[in-house]
Amino acid sequence: MALEVSDESQLQFLYKLAFVDGKKLEFPINIDKASNRFIPQQHEAVPVWAALEYHQCSNCPLKKTDVPLCPVAANLVPLIDLCGAMTSYQTVQLEVVTPERSISGETSVQRVLSSILGLIIATSPCPHTEYLKPMARFHLPLASEDETIYRTSSMFLLAQYFLYKDGKTYSLDLDGLTNIYKELKTINRALAGRLRSAITEDGAVNGIILLDLLSQSVSCSIEDGMEELRYLFKRYGVN
Repeated sequence: MALEVSDESQLQFLYKLAFVDGKKLEFPINIDKASNRFIPQQHEAVPVWAALEYHQCSNCPLKKTDVPLCPVAANLVPLIDLCGAMTSYQTVQLEVVTPERSISGETSVQRVLSSILGLIIATSPCPHTEYLKPMARFHLPLASEDETIYRTSSMFLLAQYFLYKDGKTYSLDLDGLTNIYKELKTINRALAGRLRSAITEDGAVNGIILLDLLSQSVSCSIEDGMEELRYLFKRYGVN
């Protein structure tokens, strides 16, 4: 069942978790259609670990005089408040209601949190994660490694097509995508440092670690020339 959102200016991805002990949780992620940015929930106080300079990423170009809070960390506060006490390997029945469809399955807390973290990170106003916004618009919960590699490379090459159409410099090699993921690796590891001081259990930290491992697998696939996907394109004359 597709999700109905009363505000037509927004998209909503609703994560619904049901645990074996009967406990249920819901976490809505609202995204502004025009900017493709995460719409943060209101919270009374911002924790210390959300400050820009707290475990600030070594590749961060922002300054605290202009941006006092880390754009990603500030958006993660409601999620950590809700899920900070969850352990990684708790089994959970997940349903994600998106604007187009509903996706469900049994999985672990760390995979659920990795999926949510990936969506929030991609739609946060961080200079290094803005590149992921197109993929976030077509978010695929619990995506496999192959699905992520396909979607990421397709996103990047479509961006090159639009650059070409606009008469701008473009490139059909994937060095630019490799560089994007190199920066993301730094961000993932700094975020894990932030979250360790924010939670009592390991669910969210291991979610970040899973996200980082997935990023590394995408990077390795890019460096290998996407050879594992080549067989899918024989009809185009690809050998």
